[in-house]
Amino acid sequence: MVLKMLNAKKTIELGVYTGYSLLLTAMTIPDDGKVIAIDVTKKDYDEVGRQFAKKAGVEHKIDFIESQALPVLDDLLSKPENWGAFDFAYVDADRNNALNYHERLVRLVRVGGVIIHDNTLWGGTVAVKDRSMIENSRLFAWKDTLRLNTALAADPLVEICQITLGDGLTICRRV
Repeated sequence: MVLKMLNAKKTIELGVYTGYSLLLTAMTIPDDGKVIAIDVTKKDYDEVGRQFAKKAGVEHKIDFIESQALPVLDDLLSKPENWGAFDFAYVDADRNNALNYHERLVRLVRVGGVIIHDNTLWGGTVAVKDRSMIENSRLFAWKDTLRLNTALAADPLVEICQITLGDGLTICRRV
């Protein structure tokens, strides 16, 4: 729905895994649209998602880049024609770089465009002040998630909306 409301044509996705959200994006954007999909490994997408993209007839819309995301984002930003050129970005990648991703994406996404950060409730741990109350499997990204949420709330370049479904989504509208 968000992609349709934006009339999104040029999108970027950080963290692909098997490609579920990538497939949805590719199916929603117009036939001449593009999704730059970045993940450190293509293996899971090749084994699972690619077949569905091919079957859906949207494989030509996907530009998969097997890489760490920051160098790719920096490369995109090195070209002024990319500044504000994207309609939409979806972030479901390593938590320790979430704020770094946002700082770059806010320059790549156009005013009126949207950046969505996944897992911003981090199992509800963002509401917990006492570290000892958090299970070990969540501790590794707890502080990074808190830091991202704090920065998003204070960022004058976006308006935010927290969606409390699943592990939380934060929708950022670029202003």
